[in-house]
Amino acid sequence: MDSMMMDAMSEDMMAMDGMAAVDMAMMQACMDACAACEQACTVCSTQLMDCAPACMNCADMCHTMMRSMLRMQGMTAPVMMAMLDACIAMCQMCEDECRAHADESPVCAMCADACRACMDACMAVKEVMMA
Repeated sequence: MDSMMMDAMSEDMMAMDGMAAVDMAMMQACMDACAACEQACTVCSTQLMDCAPACMNCADMCHTMMRSMLRMQGMTAPVMMAMLDACIAMCQMCEDECRAHADESPVCAMCADACRACMDACMAVKEVMMA
């Protein structure tokens, strides 16, 4: 089933200008990082620390980014770049907020690390798109 889904996504992605250089492994890694970040942010937001609003917003953005990557129909390269930029910005804000509590809370440290991994994955896709 995964292979069928990836094949369908690949066809949709390759039809979009600027996406031919992005391989499916990179897209999958980005979607996985978005999913992990969404989960980490959701858990972190339940601590009700100062970072909770940033965590909730970041979780929503990561979910939206992942869902958008799952269905490439209707996407254009500029829209995808804007989505990646928004996800990177939201993850940066959340990482900064959680990093401030990381010494006090292992959950905040885990969330900050997940945000960094998501940013790195989104930046990798963006860099390939810009090449």
